[in-house]
Order: sequence, then C-alpha cells, then structure tokens
Amino acid sequence: MQLPTGHPYGEHNSAQVVAERLLGAGDGRLSRVLVSVVEHLHQVVKEARPSHADWRRVIGFLTDVGHASDERRQEWILLSDLLGVSALVEDINSRRPAGATPNTIRGPFYRSDVPRLPMGAIVSLDGVGEPLCVSGHVRDLDGNPIPGAVVETWQANSEGLYENQQPDLQPEFNLRGAFTTGADGHFYYRTVKPAGYRVPDDGPVGQLLRHVGYPLRRPAHLHFMIRAEGFETLTTHVYERGDPDLHRDALFGVKPELVGDFRPQSGADGVPAWSLDFDFVMARARPARPPT
Repeated sequence: MQLPTGHPYGEHNSAQVVAERLLGAGDGRLSRVLVSVVEHLHQVVKEARPSHADWRRVIGFLTDVGHASDERRQEWILLSDLLGVSALVEDINSRRPAGATPNTIRGPFYRSDVPRLPMGAIVSLDGVGEPLCVSGHVRDLDGNPIPGAVVETWQANSEGLYENQQPDLQPEFNLRGAFTTGADGHFYYRTVKPAGYRVPDDGPVGQLLRHVGYPLRRPAHLHFMIRAEGFETLTTHVYERGDPDLHRDALFGVKPELVGDFRPQSGADGVPAWSLDFDFVMARARPARPPT
C-alpha cells in the first residue's frame, strides 16, 4: 500500500494512490473505512468503464437523491434499504444466540410517543378493515415468561398505509399501541389485518429501480418493539405466511422465524376475521464493554 511520494496516478494504481493520501492523513478507523470505500468504488468504475456522460448521469442521480431528502422524507435511507445495506447493518449489529427472535430494521414509520393501552384494547381507531386478534407470549431463551415486558406495535392499514402517511385521513395513533405483559408473559390486542404495499417509487431511487424491474413491494406484516429489563431490546416484524411478496421483500426483512399464520375466524355479520398467535424470545443483555 505504501508508495513513493509523488508516484504518478494511473488506472493501474488509482485506488492505491488515493489510499496513501488517506492513510497519511491519519491512521484511524475512519481513514481505513474510507480506504475500503475507495478501493471498491474504483474497482466498480474499472469494471463498468462509464463514459463521461454515464458518470454525469450517476452524479445527477446522487444530486436528485439529496434534493429529494428532507425532514419528512429520507431518500438516502430508502436507497440504503432497497439495496439491502440497512438490513446488513442491522444483522451485523444485532447478532443473537440461536433460538432468539431476530431483529429487523425499524422502518421509517415508527413513533416513540404511542399510548400505553390496557390488555385486549383495540388499536384500530377507525375500525376500517378485517378484524385481527393478535396474541402471544414474551419468553427468555429457557422458555420462561418475561413479565412486565413492554410490547409496542404499529402497522399499515388495510390499504397498506400508515397513520403518519395519512395524517388527515387516519386518526392519530391509529393502529399503534403499547402493552405490558402479565406474570405469564402473555399479551393480546385487537386490530385489523394489514395489507402489503409498494415502497415509495415517486422519487429518484424508486424511479431508477422501477426502470430496471426491481421488486418494490413489501409483504403484509406487523411491527413490534419489545423492551424488558435485563434483556436486549427486540425490534422486529411478523409477516403473513402465504403473502405473494414474502420471498421478495423490498427491504430484505423476511426471515423464517418471523413468518406467522394469520388464521381465519368466524367474524360478526359475515365480515372476515383473523387471528395471529406469535411468541417472541428475547436474549439477555450482554455486559457493557469497558472503554478502550
């Protein structure tokens, strides 16, 4: 990697010359990460061999992504999500022992201010959709119940839209709530069956990937965030088995352990109804590492 000062820059050693400058500026973690980025980026350019016009289009796309991002919409996060980078970062940073429920990305529609609700409450405030009764247990790796765990849930409605996507059409906190497990680790609440949906494709990221025929749909799912003292916080999804988009989730969140059975039930007045029973297994919190 070390080259003589002033070594001429060329196609054969482009990444090495840039890496030398980066490492010479400081041999810290950030410099080493930037070296890796440079090496991979230069390799992509050498393999793709873009024309000047091609590269201007790449720069234009990145510029458009920046212009499309603001406090209400984050097009860069969407790009990270759709290319599987967000899911990879989540997997690297939330490794769990065998048997524990895996983490998934939280997604952009989470709200931290959801109300605490009594067990069995209805989170569908507008009553639109097919009724769904959700129940389950929160346990540790030995199968013991975890009492006092806070189970937050949020979801899209029967049209595949979240409450904070439609602030003028859905009641505030619609299809959201937080419940506390009892002594047996049990929780249950009532909602409506969610629909799968297409991720936003009206911006530069969606337009590009739609152009190449990239899958942009998410299967029907419920979101959960579960906290309990002495345990690692669990943020995850539960997906509907049999959803046609289950094996091509646009955000790469589907794992075998997160697929649940939405079972048909007898509904009132002929309206279809469903139930879901799903258990979550939490891992003990690991001791904090001493500062280095």
